[in-house]
Parts: sequence; C-alpha cells; structure tokens
Amino acid sequence: MSNQAPIGFIDSGVGGLTVVKEARRQLPNETILYLGDTARCPYGPRPNEQIRQYTWEMVHFLLQKKIKMLVIACNTATAIVLEELKAKLAIPVVGVILPGSRAALKVTKNNHIGVIGTVGTVKSAAYLKALKVKSPQTVVEQLACPKFVPIVESNEYRSAIAKMLVAEGLAPMKNKQIDTLVLGCTHYPLLKPLIQNYMGESVNLIDSGAETVGEVSMLLDYFEIAAISTNKKLAHQFFTTGSPKLFREISEEWLEVEGVTVEKVYLEE
Repeated sequence: MSNQAPIGFIDSGVGGLTVVKEARRQLPNETILYLGDTARCPYGPRPNEQIRQYTWEMVHFLLQKKIKMLVIACNTATAIVLEELKAKLAIPVVGVILPGSRAALKVTKNNHIGVIGTVGTVKSAAYLKALKVKSPQTVVEQLACPKFVPIVESNEYRSAIAKMLVAEGLAPMKNKQIDTLVLGCTHYPLLKPLIQNYMGESVNLIDSGAETVGEVSMLLDYFEIAAISTNKKLAHQFFTTGSPKLFREISEEWLEVEGVTVEKVYLEE
C-alpha cells in the first residue's frame, strides 16, 4: 500500500472533526477521508448490535477508498467494535479511549477522574476499565450527557441553550472533587469553553480525540506508512449520510477552512 494513501476517520456525526482538526495540525502531509453518519446520529442510545452494524457499514465504505489506516473517531463505536475491527482488518486501527485514559492519568494530581460520554460509552464502562487497569487506586466518576451530541449536531453549540444544557448535564459531576475530566465523546470538545466555564479552571479537560492523533502519528512511523510532503494540495474528502450543507457549515467553522467539499452518501441498512 502506498504511503500517500489516505487515513480514514469515522464518527456518528460531526464530532470526529475535533480529531481531524488535530490531525491536520500534527500530520500536515496526510490525506484525510472522513465519514460522519449524521443521518443515524447519535449512536450513544442505540443497542450494541446496531452500533456494530453501522460502524462496519462505514468501515466498508472507506475500505473501498483504499485507506491505509482507520481512526474510530467515536467513543461509542470504539467501546463496542474496536477489538473486532483490529482483529479482522489488515490495516492499523486506532480508537479514542486508551489515548484519552492515558492522558488523564498523566495529569491528575489527586487520582480522582471524571468521565463524561454518551449513554453507550458510559454503559460499556470502557474508560473505567482502561483507567483501572493502569491505575487501580484511581477513583473514576462516570456520567452520561445524552443532550450534548444533538446540540452540536444542530450547530447550536455556541447558543444560550447550549450553556443551559451543559450546566444541567454536568450538575451531578460538579461536587465530586475531580481534578481531571475526560471528554469521552468527540462531539464534546466543541462545547469545551462552556464545560470549562462550568467546571472551573482548576479542572483539567482531556480531549480524548486530540490525544488519539499522537497515537496515529506513532503508528504511522512504526508501520513506516507516513506520507511524505509532495508540495501538492492535499485532496481531503468529507462524506456524510445527513445534510451536506449543515456538515459543511460546522466543518468550515470548526476546522477554520473554506471550500470544504462534502458528499452525501447512502450506507446499506
């Protein structure tokens, strides 16, 4: 496989763009193919078997595009399908949970870590297990915040209603004595200013998606598949199962670029 082949990113919607933003910064020579299953977002409340099916449909779509590596830029899909994908695919597969857990353990001072995520991610206890395996004495507080993803997907993450929903959603976490909070959903960094403001400056926020890019970079070197600079403009491609217009608006605003091309695709039911 060519080193110039693209890296594939999948997510339930626009959340994985937070990972893409970091990838563009850290890996400027890499071509990115991104697929967001916006039409069926959110994945969090869905049964595991459905999450598994939808994830595989996205993977099959990107494999046809000859990707050299797959990044599951979705915590729910990582929790449910990562091990299976790693076992069955011939290319490296990276999830977002382990890098986020490692980063949280690195910065916590009081060994009291909070994790917020979708219902599916919290129910899977994937972060809890990852943190406890590495540091059994760490106290982990988990909280599902199901209203956060829809507010991001509807491009209202800077609104007054978003501020109110963040305060409501995080209220149970406020007095837990945590010094570190893992944003265990790649949609959540778009709400980061509101989350930081509510939790206070003393709480470290861990963007699990951004932490994942360090792992991607390391694996590109390990497998000797990193792209080399050709001075040509990279042909990044974005695909969505939902509204290309809304996806384009969010991606241009969040990635701080203009002229993003977004193609609508239909995955098999």
